[in-house]
Amino acid sequence: MTKVVEIFKADTAIKQPLPLYLSRIKAGFPSPAEDYLDKKLDLNEYLIKHPASTFFVKVKGDSMIGAGINSGDILIVDRSLEPKDKRIIVAVVNGDFTVKRITKRQDKVFLIAENPKYSPIEIKDGMDFEVWGVVVHVIHSV
Repeated sequence: MTKVVEIFKADTAIKQPLPLYLSRIKAGFPSPAEDYLDKKLDLNEYLIKHPASTFFVKVKGDSMIGAGINSGDILIVDRSLEPKDKRIIVAVVNGDFTVKRITKRQDKVFLIAENPKYSPIEIKDGMDFEVWGVVVHVIHSV
């Protein structure tokens, strides 16, 4: 099961513009004519739409590998977004943070793993359940 192991508040006050090349990058041999810088890119502006409600969470586990979320990845989570059907969310279930895809089937809510080793979690009456936020980006090393 993929669990949240650390939570960090997004700090957009620090600006760190990085070079952005607007030319497409080819997988083959690079063309010297395309070696020019067009502008700067601030990842805060690109990745964080709602700074006051955005957090970074570090995850551990393998239940979301089918969605490209690996153990040790950092997720950018926006708490202001509505958890629409089939979105990947961070939820609190019975006191534990988890990352799953939320879905509704026949008026029932399920948390679905993206790894066949894990069964869906049906959210039933009486369970301690809260959608903590919606995952908007995944950052991982290759």
